[in-house]
Amino acid sequence: MKTGFFGFVGVLLAAVFVVVSGAAFVVTPTNQALVLQFGQVRRAIVEPGLYFKIPFVQNVEYLDKRILDIDLEPQELIASDKKRLVVDAFARYKIVDPVQFYQGVRTVQGGNQRLNTFVSSAVRAVLADAGFFTVVRDDRAGLMEKIKAQVESEAKGIGVDIVDVKIRRADLPQKNSEAVFQRMQTERQREATELRAKGSEESQRIKAKADAEKEILLAEASRDAERVRGSGDADRIKVFAEAFGKDPDFFAFYRSMQAYESSMKAGDTRLLISPQSSDFFRYLTDPTGGKAATAGK
Repeated sequence: MKTGFFGFVGVLLAAVFVVVSGAAFVVTPTNQALVLQFGQVRRAIVEPGLYFKIPFVQNVEYLDKRILDIDLEPQELIASDKKRLVVDAFARYKIVDPVQFYQGVRTVQGGNQRLNTFVSSAVRAVLADAGFFTVVRDDRAGLMEKIKAQVESEAKGIGVDIVDVKIRRADLPQKNSEAVFQRMQTERQREATELRAKGSEESQRIKAKADAEKEILLAEASRDAERVRGSGDADRIKVFAEAFGKDPDFFAFYRSMQAYESSMKAGDTRLLISPQSSDFFRYLTDPTGGKAATAGK
C-alpha cells in the first residue's frame, strides 16, 4: 500500500514538474519575447526575467533586442551625370515593436530580406539624383542621411528603428577604373615628358649662356693679357733702347751673354765653331769683345 502511495506521489511530482517546466520561460537581457496562442500574439515581453505561459497551449517566440546588421550585395547604378557606380552599403537596425515586427515579417531573417529591399531601393533612388563626384567625394554624408530617412519611413511599418545606413564603398566598375587609371597614367607620362623637355631646353639654354659668357671672359682676359704683354714688351724695348744709348758696349755684352745662354742649353744641337775664327764667341776670348785690339790699331 505504501509502495503504491509513493509511486502515485512520484508520478504526481513528475507531472507537476512537466507542467511547471512547460509553463516557465526566461527572457534574457539581449532578447524580447512574444507569447503566442494558436499563432496569435497574446503578449509581448521586453524586460528580462522569469515568466509563465499556459503549457501545451501557448508557445514563445524570441526576438533579438540588440542592434542588428544587414550587408547589401554590391550593386551597380548610374549617377545623374551618366557615370556608372558600384556601391557597397550596409545598414544597422533595432526591433522596437516586436508585435508589429512579428506580424509583418515573422523572423529576423525575414526582416533582413525586407530591409535589404528597402535599403537597395533607397540607395538607387537617392544616388541616381546625385553626380559622381557628389557620391564619391563631395557630399557622401548628406546622401547617407537622405537614404537613412527614406529607409526609416518604410521600416516603421515593420516595427524597426534604423540606427544608420552607411556607404562602405562607391567606385567605378572594374573596367572603368582600369580605363581611368590608364588614362591618368598616360596623362602623367605626357606631363612628365613635357617637364623633361622643358628641363632639357632650360638646361641647354643655361649651358649656352654659360659657354657664351665663358668665351667672352676668355676673350676679354686674352685681350687684357695681350695688352699687358704688349705694354711690358714696349717697356722692355724702351729700357733696352735707353740702356743701349747710355752704354752700347755693355748692351752688346749683355745681349751676347743672353745669346750664349740660349744657344748652349742642355739637349740642344751642338755647334762646332772655332772661337778664334767666329765673331760670335769674341767675348769668350776677350772680355772687351776685341774692342781693345781695335782701339790699339
